[in-house]
Amino acid sequence: MTAATMRVQQNNIPAGIALMLAATVVFALQDGISRHLASSYNTYMVVMIRYWFFAAFVIALAARSRGGLRAAVRTQQPGMQIFRGLLLAGEICVAVFGFTVLGLIESMAVFICYPLLVAALSGPVLGEKVGWRRWSAIGVGLVGVLIILQPGMGVFNPWAIVPLISAFMFALYGLLTRYVARQDSTATSFFWTGTVGAVAMTAVGLWFWEPMSAADWRWMAVLCVTGALGHWLLIKCYEMAEASAVQPFAYFHLMWTSILGITIFGETLRSAVIIGATLIVAAGLFTLWRERAQRRASKLG
Repeated sequence: MTAATMRVQQNNIPAGIALMLAATVVFALQDGISRHLASSYNTYMVVMIRYWFFAAFVIALAARSRGGLRAAVRTQQPGMQIFRGLLLAGEICVAVFGFTVLGLIESMAVFICYPLLVAALSGPVLGEKVGWRRWSAIGVGLVGVLIILQPGMGVFNPWAIVPLISAFMFALYGLLTRYVARQDSTATSFFWTGTVGAVAMTAVGLWFWEPMSAADWRWMAVLCVTGALGHWLLIKCYEMAEASAVQPFAYFHLMWTSILGITIFGETLRSAVIIGATLIVAAGLFTLWRERAQRRASKLG
């Protein structure tokens, strides 16, 4: 196999896009199942069982990777890795709770602002420079969030802030993932994410255990499988193509979730959500484009 062939395989953009679209479908299904289960059972228990399967998945991946479990466990920054794992577990709990109190559509419409929060926080967290163009895009995206939340229109729903908290936590998790990647491998970060989250959620979730019907156990099994499948698709996606080429297609997650919310859960799509989400997506795509343009310019320079 020639070096040129290897480069083509490593940056197969059509295959990467297909894998990203498949991942968004799987994650949307996961959101819908999470909403169904958390509406009937405690959120902590649902997330705990989901994490058990996730931890088994990452341990199995680590065992098959180069160096095995010993290499995956080895890190020079255990405190930061533990904090990342706790942060993601907390974010999932907040997001699932948001699905139950606000619905899939409105939760996801606000949550998709997280790339803008990543851009805004990349300066103080990673020391990266954020220019005025990206700050303008961040401002436009936040206007979109305000349009969705409508804090000045009648009685403000306090639950509307829940997906914004979830987006902030996920953005911080993403930035810390980039931070630890300076010293640790992807396999190491993935291992710590799954195992720390499983331990933390078990410590909390066991106190909220309640009986589950046979039908819902089947849904729980599907939730666990989709969780592992979604992460596997993302891993393969980023192996196939560079992140900047496929990341814009992650916004399809909002479309699939909206379809589920309307057809399965009887949710309605407000005009404010459409307008706000359009501004957020447009601002997010612009930020991704600017980041890609700056990387190209730095390589040429």
